[in-house]
Amino acid sequence: MYLYNLTLKQATVITHAVAGQFSGNREDFKKGFFEIAVAKGKILEILKPDEATGKLNSLIRTNVFGIIRSIAAFRLTGSFKDYLAIGSESGRIVILEYFPEKNKFEKVHQETFGRSGCRRIVPGQFLACDSKGRAVMVGAVEKQKLVYQLNRDTQANLTISSPLEAHKANTFVFHMINVDVGYENPLFACLEIDYEEADEDTTGQAFKDTKQSLTYYELDLGLNHVVRKYSEPLDEYANMLIPVPGGNDGPSGLIVCSENFITYKNFGEQPDIRCPIPRRKGETDVPERGILIACSATYKYVEDDRKNFFFFIQTELGDMFKTEFVIDEEIVTEITMTYFDTIPVAASLCLLPHSRRHVEGGLLFVGAEAGNHLLFQIEQVDDQEEQRFSSRVYQKYLAQPASEKDEDNKLFQFKTCGLRNLNLIDEIHSMAPILASKTFNVADEHRLIVSCGSKNNSSLRVLRHGLEVTERVSSMLPSVATGVWSVKKRCDSLYDEYIVVSFTNATLVLGVGENIEEIVDSGLLGTKRTLGCTQLGDDSLVQVHPDGIRHIHADKRVSEWRTPIKRQIVKCAINQRQVAIALSNHEVLYFEMDTTGQLNEYNERKEFNSQIICMAIGEIPSGELRSQFLAVGVDQKVCIISLDLNDCMTEITRQAFSSGIESITIAELGGGRDLSWIAQLYLNVGLQNGELVRTRLDRVTGDLSEPIRRYLGNKPVNCHNIKIQAKHSVLACTNKNWLVYYHQSRCHLSPLTYESFDYVSSFSSAQVNEGIVAITGNTLRILTLDKLGDIYNQQTHPLEVTARKFVVHPGSGNIVVMMTDRLPLLIKSDDQADRWRSQIRLINPNSGEVYRDISYESNQAALSIALATFGTPTTTIHVGVANEYKLRTQTSSSNEIYTYTLSNRGDELELLHITSCEAIPRAMHAFQDRLAVGLGKTLRVYVLGKKKLLRKCENKQIPNFIANITSKSNRLFVGDIQESFTFMKYRKNEDENVLNVFADDTCPRYLVSSGVVDINTIAGGDKFGNIFLLQLPEDINDDLDDNPSGTKSLWDRGWLGGASQKAENIAMFHLGEVVTSIQLATLTLGRAECILYTTISGSIGALIPIEVKEDFEFFQTLEMHLRNEEPPLCGRDHLAFCSSYFPVKNIIDGDMCERFLNLDPKVQQKIAEELERQPGEISSQIDQMIERII
Repeated sequence: MYLYNLTLKQATVITHAVAGQFSGNREDFKKGFFEIAVAKGKILEILKPDEATGKLNSLIRTNVFGIIRSIAAFRLTGSFKDYLAIGSESGRIVILEYFPEKNKFEKVHQETFGRSGCRRIVPGQFLACDSKGRAVMVGAVEKQKLVYQLNRDTQANLTISSPLEAHKANTFVFHMINVDVGYENPLFACLEIDYEEADEDTTGQAFKDTKQSLTYYELDLGLNHVVRKYSEPLDEYANMLIPVPGGNDGPSGLIVCSENFITYKNFGEQPDIRCPIPRRKGETDVPERGILIACSATYKYVEDDRKNFFFFIQTELGDMFKTEFVIDEEIVTEITMTYFDTIPVAASLCLLPHSRRHVEGGLLFVGAEAGNHLLFQIEQVDDQEEQRFSSRVYQKYLAQPASEKDEDNKLFQFKTCGLRNLNLIDEIHSMAPILASKTFNVADEHRLIVSCGSKNNSSLRVLRHGLEVTERVSSMLPSVATGVWSVKKRCDSLYDEYIVVSFTNATLVLGVGENIEEIVDSGLLGTKRTLGCTQLGDDSLVQVHPDGIRHIHADKRVSEWRTPIKRQIVKCAINQRQVAIALSNHEVLYFEMDTTGQLNEYNERKEFNSQIICMAIGEIPSGELRSQFLAVGVDQKVCIISLDLNDCMTEITRQAFSSGIESITIAELGGGRDLSWIAQLYLNVGLQNGELVRTRLDRVTGDLSEPIRRYLGNKPVNCHNIKIQAKHSVLACTNKNWLVYYHQSRCHLSPLTYESFDYVSSFSSAQVNEGIVAITGNTLRILTLDKLGDIYNQQTHPLEVTARKFVVHPGSGNIVVMMTDRLPLLIKSDDQADRWRSQIRLINPNSGEVYRDISYESNQAALSIALATFGTPTTTIHVGVANEYKLRTQTSSSNEIYTYTLSNRGDELELLHITSCEAIPRAMHAFQDRLAVGLGKTLRVYVLGKKKLLRKCENKQIPNFIANITSKSNRLFVGDIQESFTFMKYRKNEDENVLNVFADDTCPRYLVSSGVVDINTIAGGDKFGNIFLLQLPEDINDDLDDNPSGTKSLWDRGWLGGASQKAENIAMFHLGEVVTSIQLATLTLGRAECILYTTISGSIGALIPIEVKEDFEFFQTLEMHLRNEEPPLCGRDHLAFCSSYFPVKNIIDGDMCERFLNLDPKVQQKIAEELERQPGEISSQIDQMIERII
């Protein structure tokens, strides 16, 4: 079996985010506009807020084919461009530069320092850059730290020195930062623990006495040497350091964040300033539960010509505090903390200033740990009503006699409230972490349900294939329309002035302003049907109607060209300077605007033998006077006609099609902004059989080549040219609307999740900067497309508790979701059982309506759920519950299986009975009118009884404990948490019910998820980020009656305690993300099946079967060339990454192959020649893989 791994939706988790000016735009630098670089596992992306709306736009998103462990931004002195330093599991430090003109990252430097892989002794986990861009420190979790000096050469290019070692053996590092010291020697600070004495002491006393230390490392620029400048033991353990602005911007130093406190430290005469972290009033847990700082962001600004700063510090509960210093003669005397707002807990915070003098109006980006990422606008920062918490007050509190102290310390308590200082302006959908997923079909449309997020950021999301459409305006028209156009008055106008709507025998003109209303003074003819309308020349309009061409000049003068007697115009094609029309006698006439602004007819005419169905003319290329080609659709062929003055109206070429032509457009698609990457001209043909054919049109010769076909639906395809993000795109309307567009140098063909349109045109106004105006029947709509590049759009149902697993009722499509969260302990004790919040909810995934909500006691943890029928019309839901469950020791006092009945309509859920069991029910699966339950090491089969579930049989041969169960026919695939799969056969008859082990795996695998492919094949994912397929041999013997050895079972003669027969590993691939669900699915009706998987990072991928071995060998060779031509950005060897734990086997990395589509045409041609193919053939074969499934 050969497979093609393709990521359908890239990871959405944000592990790191840094702000900077990576594009190097001088104007943005002067205005203070920042961009955000985010790391999403193995994805590196740059986001930029829109200057007008504040919405985040993705400039570039690239796969680095390695795990990004840390990122940092730095800028060389005197420069206005930031570089990115990347710490990854490649064993190398990489410096990247973003080139906006090419829209790509390029490696400036790559330095090797260790082995590959996420190892505790190999640097890459921590990264800190000097505030002046002079040095960077990269550190490991244990022992190793390296410092690289950064500088410029004579050509002002960035240079990097050899590494300087700052190792310290037997030391763990918890956090690392740079200390801002201005232009003094670069200084770095680390939170460390020396475990040497504790490791050697057998009594354990040294371990109890071990203290954390704050250690400073200084790079002496004169001696080119790193010294361990100073180390200070800390009284309590800290988790985080925050650098304080230094030099001319502040007092320097750092903030040590420990449990319940923050402490400011600095050298010299500066005393330590300690301030408690405020706590919530009425908090449910006890004061003994400590509060930690999760992340922070620093804001520098100028006030009254004096430089100032403050911090946004967020706790692990999501409360954010504005933290300021009171400074007296460069000595910090007081720390004040003011409650600001409560937002989702962030993995990274980034402050983007509006200007250096005004904090208000700035942006705060929140890269959330779970759930959607948020962009806020700062409305105010000085809320006089909020209570200020001061370190001085705390010092006075400590000075009080013990009898007068308040034990609860109410002086440092606050009350949370809704957002008062922040205004949400944008939201980036994030499904991380995805915990479970299932596919189902609604009206022949594939949908994917995922449970994602955690705690109060948890949600249930219904994903539909297609781009999200936002409806801005919807209005009824007097009758069914026959066309729509948006028209500007002048060529340099930013916004459209008119919306022209055509009917059977009339035309309606709508003026665009604050309101859209009918106007009568536009000069357009309202008594005729309009065939085409656009802005012409600099400031005039043209309207084509059946009886002629109407040219409206800027001074309202009207020039009219009328058709000959008994002839009418049936089709037309127009652009800014050219008009082509087709008459009812099959003649094509051509008009062109001259330098005086007059529309002149050319004498040459082109006559066809049959009816002209459609026409198209491209936009005029920049710097030219005319579009060179006219496309005419006749019968089942398209003719390309030259419009060059030397051979005007001469047919150049023609192309025949298998079906009748419905519509054609000529559009310039693709290309970057670099001169070496020129956009291609495409002829887009919509056929009557539902196919869209996209063919490359040569700009010089007019030849047609490299056709790409795609079946879109069973209705004729109408193509319309529109603009999306200022780029040419094509909207093809059939059963669905399909958009052909380029995004981040990649061509996409995606459906819109909206009803089908009849006619479409681009639209722009002051209220809708970029959208489309569409006609469906007698309804006019104005719509926007915001989430370009996403293959799915989402319908979200928020939940209050983490949704662990769910089941889908096949009749109604309703969902029963199991939600479980661990709550904080009331008392710190190793003997106390954990507290849990568990519930199940019956919900309609389409409307979000909740039919039933059932909660469990605080000492009950719901761990598994299954839906079964037991061969009866009644559907039952089974929930495995552990009482007084301790997560640390994996024990419980008792365990139960709750059985509920689900009504046939799927909207009622009632408790039937409760069944006790001796072990924790971690996995359940319904098969063959039975329920298989994993109880620790035991697999037990139940049937439904009146008062409880009845045991039928069990097998106790699982090595550790059962993590998941799947089945096909009478075979059970039982996944062990540590020892891969065990294959069992269930035998049931009148005399016996037996579970027999007949095969297992040869390798230990720490299973997380599994999915059945066929009766002999199972797919699995482990906790190290591998996905694999196991297959039973063709000659496998699973029937004990056929065993020639006699009465002994196969497992009685096993090898080393395992089964005597072994499954074969037929496919293996390292994804770098833990796979949380796997299933065999058909994503689009009529397409091929694939193995669909989701990951904990929020990504969705598919393993697509490759049916022909020659195709597999072709992609394998293409992979090899791409590894050489485009090596991964993080410095990781691609083949080694795909084989991180096991050698890659029989799986092609489709993400690597798709990089071919983004290469420079010269590199594409080079690779194509080595493969003995054309670049278009390779691109077509790559596109065909995703087209096989969606």
